[in-house]
Amino acid sequence: MDPLPRLRERPSDRERPSEIVQAERLKVTEVFLSLQGESRSVGWPTVFIRLTGCPLRCRYCDSAYAFHGGEWRSIPELVDQARAFGVRHVCVTGGEPLAQRRCLALLAALCDAGFEVSLETSGALDVAAVDARVSRVLDLKTPGSGEAQRNRLDNLPLLSAKDQVKFVLCDRADYDWARAMLADHRLAERCEVLFSPSFGQLAPRDLADWIVADRLPVRFQLQLHKQLWGDEPGR
Repeated sequence: MDPLPRLRERPSDRERPSEIVQAERLKVTEVFLSLQGESRSVGWPTVFIRLTGCPLRCRYCDSAYAFHGGEWRSIPELVDQARAFGVRHVCVTGGEPLAQRRCLALLAALCDAGFEVSLETSGALDVAAVDARVSRVLDLKTPGSGEAQRNRLDNLPLLSAKDQVKFVLCDRADYDWARAMLADHRLAERCEVLFSPSFGQLAPRDLADWIVADRLPVRFQLQLHKQLWGDEPGR
């Protein structure tokens, strides 16, 4: 007889290898090199890692193809692939990348590898645990998006000068709503604020005129990738 009793295995102690491997991976729709089309790093050659899945359904979404499908990829594999492109900037996007728990580990690994890392997030999920080296680009959803009720306003006090808040505006009502948010939450004192016209919905000139007339402390921007390539995936 053994001098010590044997401990009984619990089901959680004997996970199948396939389950463990899958837990260390992320579901990825695509990885590609393009120009950054928006945010502070607009124009820079950037590697985009687009994760699969999103809990939101914005009316103007241009990446609905990332809602489903994708392939399981390991974090070291994604870091190596990003490094192979030979550029400094990496953007983790979606879908909604924070919908995958392992996104946080991916962001940290990319920072550890020496990249300038940005995260494009809807702002519907908690950003508190995102690595401090990452530039968080928080896309506050307007009424015109159909998802304004999903905004997690608790994220706003967490933002710093390294981060950005983006508003994609569909019409004048969206502009007025965004202008009120800007003032009520003193966003321009926290971080850079970006106003963009929704492609094909709001005339860029109209938005530019409104910003100038109101002397808003925001940066007007067009989605550069849309001007160059339209809605073509992977561009």
